[in-house]
Amino acid sequence: MSVVGRRSVRRTKVEYGSAPSQFGHLYVPADGFDAAAPARLVVLVHGGSWSVEFGSTTQTAIARMLAERGAAVWNIEYRRVGEEGGGWPNTGRDVIDALGALDGSVRDLLPAGGVDFSSTAVVGHSAGGQLAVWAVGQLGARTATTTITTVVAQAAVLDTVEAADRESVRAFMGRPFSESPRRYADASPLLAPVVDAHVVAIHGDTDDLIPIESSRRYVDAAIARGQSAEFVAVPGEGHDAFVDPRSACTRQTIRVLGI
Repeated sequence: MSVVGRRSVRRTKVEYGSAPSQFGHLYVPADGFDAAAPARLVVLVHGGSWSVEFGSTTQTAIARMLAERGAAVWNIEYRRVGEEGGGWPNTGRDVIDALGALDGSVRDLLPAGGVDFSSTAVVGHSAGGQLAVWAVGQLGARTATTTITTVVAQAAVLDTVEAADRESVRAFMGRPFSESPRRYADASPLLAPVVDAHVVAIHGDTDDLIPIESSRRYVDAAIARGQSAEFVAVPGEGHDAFVDPRSACTRQTIRVLGI
């Protein structure tokens, strides 16, 4: 990771819905942006098995680090398994709504010309990777005023059909695969619409929670379907490396983002 000057960061809570978990935090450099070189906008979708046991605070250090490097960062929360309205499909709809906030309440807090809404990146870790790739697919990589050009899936659950036997996936879907295979297929990033964005699946090769081969299989299948996609293996790191600002997985993410 290149050395950059440490900048103060300002954080603002923004609600995108009426439920307690329908909010996010917008992180920006406290000294503002340079209109001559608009900043990259990055959306973070946290992981944690879609469960209330984990929240957006797992991405706080990453959000601050990216903002220190000059980005505008929208770190979103969403309804999860274990709270009212959480689970499929509402959790996915929350991520779509949070992306929609880029057209309104989030955009309103950013200076005109200071942020490049035409090259937005969405980064999702683990369960958040499933939500990120799925939501971008449903939106066609666009909101009313924002174009998503990059999706980073970090050690992500990229095929909910293949992962149907995982306890966390069953809890998220709300019923077993045998009862509703269509439900699992509808949620699967592997089966999401092809979009005009580049999807990068980054995975540590010592991950003992989500097999690295799942990311490799996703990229192979996505490319075969016409989706622009890329696979990056990170030697010697595991599943949680993506929430560590000092890790090689984070350095790879920063490289892809160009920040």
